[in-house]
Amino acid sequence: MTTLQSPVPSAPQSAPQPRAVVDYTVPPPPPAPRGVASVSATERVVAYVLLIGGSILFLIPFYFVVNASLKTEAQVNAGDFTTPPASVADIKLSNYPRALAPDKMNFWPALSNTVVITTLSVLGQIISCSLVGFGFARFKFRGRSILFIVMLSTLMLPAQVTMIPVFVLFRSLGMIDTFWPLIIPAWLASPFFVFMFRQFFAQIPEELIEAARIDGASNWRIYWQLMLPLSGPVIAIVAIYTFLSAWNDFLGPLIYLNSPDNRTLALALNAFRGQYGVSDVHLLMAASVVCMLPCVILFFAAQRYFVESVASTGGKS
Repeated sequence: MTTLQSPVPSAPQSAPQPRAVVDYTVPPPPPAPRGVASVSATERVVAYVLLIGGSILFLIPFYFVVNASLKTEAQVNAGDFTTPPASVADIKLSNYPRALAPDKMNFWPALSNTVVITTLSVLGQIISCSLVGFGFARFKFRGRSILFIVMLSTLMLPAQVTMIPVFVLFRSLGMIDTFWPLIIPAWLASPFFVFMFRQFFAQIPEELIEAARIDGASNWRIYWQLMLPLSGPVIAIVAIYTFLSAWNDFLGPLIYLNSPDNRTLALALNAFRGQYGVSDVHLLMAASVVCMLPCVILFFAAQRYFVESVASTGGKS
């Protein structure tokens, strides 16, 4: 008699696990930026040494100018630019009023002319560039992108190419030996500053603009009461660079200004150099220090905006 054996139940098989699906279209996350704490002490020392060395290298000419302005004519002619005055009595502060006297540089008329040109140029650049940038950022019209590209392409055009045609234009208008050829171009917008305003205005949320329009604000009120107050950093950058350009401009006044009464500080300093550059070098150095002093004060007062402009140029929006 055979015995029927029941089949031995097999071990339960585990259900197959689903395979993970890897999406290769998604890029990996970017690496975390290095913090200040992750920088080693050696790297910090090397960075500080390079920065201090570069600062000293750039300050050497400024030191020579200031040092020569505080010495006598005999010391400067002997080539004594490196050693500072031995005592307080050896410091010749009287060089400054002598250098700015009417028979030397005629400083005050040149200063007033430079202030007028610089102030109007700064106002012109801020108003014109902000208006054009607001139009490119917030108005949709046919050919807007093409016009914007054409405007930016003018940055590749050297100023020397248009120098003679512009001079002929202002001469035909009877504006030679006036301030108008130096002021009017500033009121016609600069492509680079227009680009800065346009990029800033384009980043303002559209909801903010729509809320102002729902309240009944016109485009002019949106520009004047909303856009300009928000664009304070861009206005500061444009004002700083325009001030430095107009204050130190030499080629423009040299071309358009002829009479001595219309000279700017750059032309007056050049005339001083041509007339007294050999015999009164110490006075020339004193006049140079006075002319560059507003730019130095502006740099230290607005140093934060210089850093922001460099960072915004190299960073992503």
